[in-house]
Amino acid sequence: MSKHVMECLGMSRVTIEDGKVVDVSEPKVKYCPLFKKVRNIDELNVDTVRENIEYRIEHFGMCCENRQTEMDNFLSFGISEILCLALKNHKIDAAVIAADGCGTAVITRPKLVQGMGGRISGICETEPIPKVVEAVGAENMVDPLTAKIDMIDGVGLAYSKGYKKVAVTTPSVKDAQAMRDIFGSDLTIVGVHTSGMSEEDAKTAFDLFDIITACASKFIRLESKKRDVLTAGNKVPVYGVSSFGKDLIRDKLKELGKEPYDGSVPEEPPIPLI
Repeated sequence: MSKHVMECLGMSRVTIEDGKVVDVSEPKVKYCPLFKKVRNIDELNVDTVRENIEYRIEHFGMCCENRQTEMDNFLSFGISEILCLALKNHKIDAAVIAADGCGTAVITRPKLVQGMGGRISGICETEPIPKVVEAVGAENMVDPLTAKIDMIDGVGLAYSKGYKKVAVTTPSVKDAQAMRDIFGSDLTIVGVHTSGMSEEDAKTAFDLFDIITACASKFIRLESKKRDVLTAGNKVPVYGVSSFGKDLIRDKLKELGKEPYDGSVPEEPPIPLI
């Protein structure tokens, strides 16, 4: 039996077994402006979460044997889109991400980063999917037999392969601190899936991460106001924190012909912020 567990759509915990949604918890966030814009979802609840996950299973095989592994950009300022452009521009050599069917993997192809990371979030547990393993390459997975999720080991794998400019995504401030201690300041760390982050962790995050996505985090948004950040977007902002993080976001803004968010239009946050 193939089992995959994600936290997504307002921090709902979703379990998929053999291509079927078998469990959906009540989301903690009830409204997301991005899902309203992209999928016209007015309220996040058990039914709308289930419908959206079933849509993803049907349309690109998420967590299934027919998983589509390469895609074009989905959002303007999703983290996958930023990392895709960074790879294209040779600002980074490799991205370490976690996705269904491969767990933590080292990826160097932009469309594969987008395909595997662009339309999922908060992967907690997964198992190998042969099509995904073939696309990613077993040698690029932390553990091709179990599809283990371990971002620290993923960064170690990337450096062991000779990549010099590595970016990694993680929701964990604790793991980010360990990565800084082990790999130093050259590693680009991107904070993702930040909803529900504690006030203490949010403060520390701005000392460790190069880029942070706001998600529905109350404390990330509050802390951003106290920091020298470059902000993209007014719904679910992405913050450039370090000089290199700001550089990657500027590249994406330039590609889209947009300017950083300057507060001249109101923010449209998720409800509630947690």
